[in-house]
Amino acid sequence: MITDSEFNRIVVYVKNKYGIDLSKKRILVGGRLENYLVRNGYANYDEYMAKVEAEPNSSAATDLINVLTTNHTYFMRESEHFDYLTRVVLPWAKVKAGRDRDLRVWSGASSTGEEPYTLAMVLLDYFGVEHAQWDTRVLATDVSTRVLQHATKGVYLKEAIEPLPSKWKQRYFKALNAEEYRVTDELKKEVIFRQFNLMNPFPFKRRFHIVFLRNVMIYFEDDTKYELIRKIYEAMEPGGYLFIGTTESLDRRKTQFQYIQPSIYRKQGT
Repeated sequence: MITDSEFNRIVVYVKNKYGIDLSKKRILVGGRLENYLVRNGYANYDEYMAKVEAEPNSSAATDLINVLTTNHTYFMRESEHFDYLTRVVLPWAKVKAGRDRDLRVWSGASSTGEEPYTLAMVLLDYFGVEHAQWDTRVLATDVSTRVLQHATKGVYLKEAIEPLPSKWKQRYFKALNAEEYRVTDELKKEVIFRQFNLMNPFPFKRRFHIVFLRNVMIYFEDDTKYELIRKIYEAMEPGGYLFIGTTESLDRRKTQFQYIQPSIYRKQGT
């Protein structure tokens, strides 16, 4: 059983390092970490946290965030976003990025890969025969190395790809067996997966035209959330579009982003 002090130690560490607030998730924290501690020979939570704090780049520290983060996603999730992207955002972005044909898209909480692969399929479909003349590769980042390994492998169950249009399933997925499909090399090369902690300074050299940051800020306190939003605003091209989860919202008094419609915002400019 996790003690009050052990639980608080974990909550403070995760909040400071990753911005994630677990203060109301005691059952989740205890339940997920208990088996991990037993499997890896730790006597208690404090012994484990001492290892994590002393060696923040160790596998033990990486395992902490991998075990504690919940990653629920699926292909075409919140499909209205992809409709709006195709109808409104990409015609603007094609003109905006037309000079160097470098369209920069970031999936900032990419989880097991369904979101960035969906974005890549939308882009391939939109640009069609012109695509070869463009760089539309999607940057896909997540704090969890576990989900990134899944995403990089690109293997999904048959029912997972069911929501996709038939032409996409035929073109971008290859059956491994009766139940599993693998992303084709054509699609895989359109997504760049990287491990990245959103709380860290942004290393990006060029600004993004489109950012998807969906269903991750629900884990952040307000101060953390709006500091992240500020950094994203600065990392975007004027006129760029931000997509957040359909159950999320931004207080317009706390951000420079212009409200477009529920869960879609835009940086000022053209």
